[in-house]
Amino acid sequence: MYVILVYDFGEKRVSKMLKLCRKYLNWIQNSVFEGEITELQLKQLESSAKEFMDPDEDSIIVFSSRSQMFMNKHIIGVERNTTDNFL
Repeated sequence: MYVILVYDFGEKRVSKMLKLCRKYLNWIQNSVFEGEITELQLKQLESSAKEFMDPDEDSIIVFSSRSQMFMNKHIIGVERNTTDNFL
């Protein structure tokens, strides 16, 4: 599945979440990641995040689709980190 994950974590926990997301997804902008991921990997990511997040202060939002080809992406301004791979 293709996901866009957005998080808002407190200052003390934000670096842990950044490291965790980089294991599974591609960084595209501050606190925003995207990429192909299996359901199991997404569950592992969410479970790991719940270990250090504060549910009263922190949040994670996951947008999912069957495939990237079913998502339209329109960028205005600077693209922070491209996920296109040219060979």
